[in-house]
Amino acid sequence: MRFSIAATAALLLTGNATLASEFERVPPVTHAATLKQCGECHMAYQPGLLPAASWTRIMDGLADHFGDKASLPPDVAADIRGYLTRNAGGGDGRLVRITDQRWWQRKHGFESTVWQRKTVGAKGNCEACHRTAAKGLYEDDWALLQTFAVGAR
Repeated sequence: MRFSIAATAALLLTGNATLASEFERVPPVTHAATLKQCGECHMAYQPGLLPAASWTRIMDGLADHFGDKASLPPDVAADIRGYLTRNAGGGDGRLVRITDQRWWQRKHGFESTVWQRKTVGAKGNCEACHRTAAKGLYEDDWALLQTFAVGAR
């Protein structure tokens, strides 16, 4: 059986799309207040990485934002909350950490020592492994992931 070049290309393109997780490509943060306020301390995580209930809990808990006080003027906090919840994704709304979401844990089953490496630092440092994370592109860098999988430092 022979396939045309166009049919083969179409099969490859649709095949790759079906293999990609919904969390490997998420719309980037485009909201100025979110980029400025959240991005001062860490990468401004895309709203699509958590469900609306999680973003609501995060915004309700800014006084203790993962161990830090993240105070914002009420109008700015309301604006950011609205952006995050309107553009939220799926997952377990009881969990506020992206790294606690089941989809994240399935994709990041590395040895615990990976997160302690100076080049990584923490589970929430997406850009350590996903160089285009700030753009919402989390497609795996296979060479980098293989390095983690074999335990190279």
